[in-house]
Amino acid sequence: MKQSMILLHGLFGGLSNWTEVVRYFDDRFDIYVPELPLYEKHKGDTVEYLVNFLALMINAAKLESVILVGNSLGGHIAIRYTHRFPNKVAKLVLTGSSGLYENTQVGSYLKRGNYSYIKERVAATFYDPAMATDELIAEVMQVTTDAYKCLCIIKAAKATQRDQVLTRLPDIQVPALLIWGNDDRITPPAVAEQFRDNLPNAILVMFQNCGHAPMMEKTDAFNSALEKFIQ
Repeated sequence: MKQSMILLHGLFGGLSNWTEVVRYFDDRFDIYVPELPLYEKHKGDTVEYLVNFLALMINAAKLESVILVGNSLGGHIAIRYTHRFPNKVAKLVLTGSSGLYENTQVGSYLKRGNYSYIKERVAATFYDPAMATDELIAEVMQVTTDAYKCLCIIKAAKATQRDQVLTRLPDIQVPALLIWGNDDRITPPAVAEQFRDNLPNAILVMFQNCGHAPMMEKTDAFNSALEKFIQ
């Protein structure tokens, strides 16, 4: 029976962010790439809502000993889930995770209808601005030109900033891998070091010339580090 791996995208991320990871591991793992319900109407805190969504998904699929991999907001949700249900998680992988500090100036998309501004913001996610393809920019534009979705994103962003996970980290005993870009301007390297220093069983791998989404920008190195960790 294949071990289950769950890949969690970030606030402006999409399922396509994980394409190369899925392609690399799909024949050996039971992979789930859920779309986080950021735009569903709900009362209360968005982080809590997303953690509950993940818990319901894992229970419905009857998964045990999962490998949780999360980028940005997805990492934040993975941390909170692991803290609450440690017996359900075999290994935790965080890349550019929120939960400690985010540079909201870099991660902001407030000028909603301005294409050149949105392009600049998407490019700032990466070390190489050429990674900001027309397709990625179109995905973000589709969100930022929808007033309701914009409100949901703002609500989620505020929730992640409020929900600091520092005091929870020492309780998380499962093996953790931190994969970080040395040029991440949204969650800088110092954030990765703080995660490493407060998670009891963590390894930090830093990639040079890499921004906030190592699984997209350094695909081969990301897959190699992930494979070595989970073998």
